[in-house]
Amino acid sequence: MQIVRTVIWVLLLAALLVFSAFNWTPVEVKIWQGLVLETKIPALVIVAFLLGLLPMWLLHQGSKWRLNRRISSLETAHRTAVANAAAVPPPADPAHDPAAETFTTEPAERPKDTL
Repeated sequence: MQIVRTVIWVLLLAALLVFSAFNWTPVEVKIWQGLVLETKIPALVIVAFLLGLLPMWLLHQGSKWRLNRRISSLETAHRTAVANAAAVPPPADPAHDPAAETFTTEPAERPKDTL
């Protein structure tokens, strides 16, 4: 996969170099009424590309960072819950535990009420 990315970047840079070689002409960009910027076309194209790419790239990096933090927080909470569940022994079943039996002095059955 890395080789594909490298080939794409090399082709993109080659295309930019060819574009720059054939379009190296000065242009005047009128910014405000009295402010005119004289620049070359390739510089204008690169600046416009970066102005469009940079905000989206920053948004992508920020959301990726936030999601990585959230995933690591959830993984930590899961590890803690699993460790706590393994540390606590399950409760004993009172039906099979002779120590849990209680002895009472009351009769086993109550007498029926008669009217």
